[in-house]
Amino acid sequence: MDREPSFHNVVTIPARQTQTATIIFIHGLGQSNVTWRMVAAEALSPSLPHVQWLFPQASKRPVSMNQGLRRPSWFDIARLPPSPNEFDEYAISESIGLIEDLILSQGAALSMMVALTSLHDLGGVVSLSGWIPPRARHMIHATPTFPILWCHGIADREIPFTYGQEAIAFLRNTLRLPQSRLQLRAYDGLDHAINDAELNDVAYWLQCVLSG
Repeated sequence: MDREPSFHNVVTIPARQTQTATIIFIHGLGQSNVTWRMVAAEALSPSLPHVQWLFPQASKRPVSMNQGLRRPSWFDIARLPPSPNEFDEYAISESIGLIEDLILSQGAALSMMVALTSLHDLGGVVSLSGWIPPRARHMIHATPTFPILWCHGIADREIPFTYGQEAIAFLRNTLRLPQSRLQLRAYDGLDHAINDAELNDVAYWLQCVLSG
């Protein structure tokens, strides 16, 4: 099966000063890179003038949880919350390869899997309401050394907060990621969405990581 590349449709925010870093933002199921570009341009980019932002767009593929409707998706998913055994290995591997090519929710899960399997020296990763698919963990081949910010709404019903807690435990206890490299931010009353407090936390974390 041929890879269906989607990177002809990458939207960007150029660095306004001398570029010292690049952030790749991976959107979630059914979402648009253009929408997230607008969010970042308003809430995140102004405080990071030396950063170039890249927003790849997933191609449309049949999504089982939507009765096969074709939606922007990095991999197939049968239900929400996802089953611990759910793992579209081919599509996850394919999408990891696409993001790797670019370096040379779904978005959060894929971002984490790219970061944990990449041979590139990444500066860090942010997960917004994500999880690490249990059946995908055999793909991880090294102990991460980069910092991680994990943000999750406690009221999330699509990717429950417990999924985030379990992923944090995996990072700490199995991968032995030092406590100093892993931050968890939980938001009372927040469902599968973002709010100003979360965006502020992301902006502050990025400033700290990219200035160090």
